[in-house]
Amino acid sequence: MGAQLRIYRRRIRSVKATKKITRAMELISASRIVKAQQRVSASTPYANELTRAVSAVATFSNTNHPLTTESENPKRAAVLIITSDRGMAGAYSSSAIKEADGLIVTLKQRGLEVDTYLVGRKAVNYFKFRNRAIKNSWTGFSDNPTYANAKTISDELIAAFIKDAQVDIDGVDELHIVYTEFKSMITQIAMNKRMLPLEVVESDGPAPAGLLPMYEFEPNAGEVLNALLPRYIESRVYNALLQSAASEHAARRRAMKSATDNADELIKSLTRLANAARQAEITQEISEIVGGADALASASAGSE
Repeated sequence: MGAQLRIYRRRIRSVKATKKITRAMELISASRIVKAQQRVSASTPYANELTRAVSAVATFSNTNHPLTTESENPKRAAVLIITSDRGMAGAYSSSAIKEADGLIVTLKQRGLEVDTYLVGRKAVNYFKFRNRAIKNSWTGFSDNPTYANAKTISDELIAAFIKDAQVDIDGVDELHIVYTEFKSMITQIAMNKRMLPLEVVESDGPAPAGLLPMYEFEPNAGEVLNALLPRYIESRVYNALLQSAASEHAARRRAMKSATDNADELIKSLTRLANAARQAEITQEISEIVGGADALASASAGSE
């Protein structure tokens, strides 16, 4: 009984130590998610408006720009996958990887080769463990990305897109991004989007009545696209990084809260078992004392 009681007490100490860690991580994520939400809210309007501006140039101009003209015979696509550097965030990274796997299968069914660009150690480890090719990867900033990180990623993606995929092994015809969109503290959705080439003007509202506005481009539509599209890719990648960071903090906070609650329940259960073991030990000691006293009394009576 004593050995069993020591085991229960050791497990209680271990669970309490784990609970302190999960509680601390929950509080850290809760404090960081507010700032992450603010950064998402600040960057999303700019990214959306810039997307509309670039889409307008692509839609309402007659220029044949390589960044907005879809290839007649696409050969290769680039997929940027954003995950986390650390674990303990529930299904956050696995959901993004699952969404990316589905997108890669779809692209391959279209006959395209796929180059993968990875953000976060979880995606890197996943691809390396399965011996999948990785074009490039970036780690160390998934929970707090900066615009410089987005620019570094965007520069490589744009350089690959500008190259001719038909003759250059590093060239791609399409750019896709997989990230986790932050909806609320409870809901985060893994999704994929095609960034390039652009097709139509994005609009969240009803179609405008009457004639569409006439656009004039100075000095010309090609120069406007050359100036806008790098900023467009940078803003979309940056916004996706911020959305994913906020989603990561929310997922980790939720996972750590669940782990802390489970630790509380486990401590209560182990405490009850320890109390029962202690009570059984006390009962056994009392029984042994009473039995010994009876034996002494019987021996004394027999000697008389």
